[in-house]
Amino acid sequence: MFALLSVAAFDNPRLAHADSSTGPAILVLGDSLSAEYGIPRGTGWVELLRARLASEGRAHRVVNASISGETTSGGRARIDALLAAHRPDIVILELGGNDALRGLNLNASAENLRDITARSRRAGAKVLLLGMQVPPNYGRAYSQRFAGIYEEVARREGAVRVPFFLTGVAERIELFQSDRIHPTEAAQPILLENVWPALRRLLDTVPARKPA
Repeated sequence: MFALLSVAAFDNPRLAHADSSTGPAILVLGDSLSAEYGIPRGTGWVELLRARLASEGRAHRVVNASISGETTSGGRARIDALLAAHRPDIVILELGGNDALRGLNLNASAENLRDITARSRRAGAKVLLLGMQVPPNYGRAYSQRFAGIYEEVARREGAVRVPFFLTGVAERIELFQSDRIHPTEAAQPILLENVWPALRRLLDTVPARKPA
C-alpha cells in the first residue's frame, strides 16, 4: 500500500498553530500528513517534535502552519505572511503530494517549491525539504519526475532534503487509517524519526536568532 494525500479541507488556512514558547521558531508548512488529519489532536509528528525538542532542552518553538489538502501553490501564497509573522530559523517544507493527486503540472509544482525555499532562505531561514513519492500506477516516468523534483529543488536552492518522508510507513497497510490514505497515530513516531536526524543537524549548526 502506498499513501496518497487528502484534498479535503481541514483547518482554517489563515491560522497557524504555535506553542507558547518565546524561543526561535521552526515553521512547518505542510498538508494532511502534518495537520493531524483523522488522528487525535496532539498525537501527530509535529506535536511529537515539540516534545522531543523539550526533552533535549532546546528552546525552539514550533509553528504548525499545515493544512489538509494544501498544494504547493497554496503554500507559496502563504509563505510571505508566515515568514513575517514568525521569523523562523528553520522551515520544514512538506508539500507536493496533493499536486500529484490532482494531476497538477509538475513544472509548476517544482517552481512553487523553489520559490518557497528561496523566499525562506532570503528571510534568513534554513529549509528542510521532505521528499514525497507517488505510487507506481502513476507511470514510471511521472513517478521518477515527481520524486526528482525534491532533489532538484534541494540542489538548486541549497536546502537539506529528506529523500522520502514516508519511509517505513508507505509499504505497511496497518499504519494507515481505514481510508488507506492517511497514516495512523501509530505511524507518527516513524514520521518524526524520518525527519529528526536531518533536523537535528540543522539545529546544531544554525545559530538561533532572537525572536521578534
